[in-house]
Amino acid sequence: MGTGNHFIEVCLDRDGFVWFMLHSGSRGVGNAIGTHFIELAKKDAQRQQRNLPDQDLAYFEEGAQYFGDYVRAVGWAQRFAAQNRELMMARLIDTVRQVIAKPFETHVEAVNCHHNYVQQERHFGEDVFVTRKGAVSARAGQLGIIPGSMGARSFIVRGLGNPDSFDSCSHGAGRVMSRNQAKKRFTVDDQIQATAGVECRKDAEVIDEIPMAYKDIDAVMAAQQDLVEVVHTLKQVLCVKG
Repeated sequence: MGTGNHFIEVCLDRDGFVWFMLHSGSRGVGNAIGTHFIELAKKDAQRQQRNLPDQDLAYFEEGAQYFGDYVRAVGWAQRFAAQNRELMMARLIDTVRQVIAKPFETHVEAVNCHHNYVQQERHFGEDVFVTRKGAVSARAGQLGIIPGSMGARSFIVRGLGNPDSFDSCSHGAGRVMSRNQAKKRFTVDDQIQATAGVECRKDAEVIDEIPMAYKDIDAVMAAQQDLVEVVHTLKQVLCVKG
């Protein structure tokens, strides 16, 4: 599943339906691909004698030696991440069936969306590569997931296709302080109080994921009313951190 803010949750919506939610990506593959090609782009910039204000702004021009390799590698990592989530969700459901004797139906609704990724799309009459960092696609009618934090609400949304955002919305609440700051500022007692009513870890090792380390999810949702509409509001009852 991964570490940090990756998780598996059991949530309830306002109609009493149960939702299984998990957050995981390419398990480090995407990071390794990015690191590898950034170094190649830096070398390419040196050969071309590009005057960049920062080496990390190095890039490949379309048609350059490694451009196609990079695009294919990123696409592979995104497909791997999507398949990884599908596999984990299937195993999660199988596990729950082993402990709940009463039969239940799954996949009444299912949403699988990327975040932190790049893909080619058409915007403003041009074919462009859109990079979404901490964002998800929100095309008109497209379902997406906007998680809160441990103890906060999460949302299943439907995109409104706002062209000014390149058909995007936020991926989640987003942090207001670093992990180290959270560990220095809050205590285990703070974590216990902030996650009351949620079955989850409440020890010193997860203080960096305390809800107060994140933005107010309600304010985040209010700020993007022109990007998405809320379909379901979810409240965690169980949270397992990676």
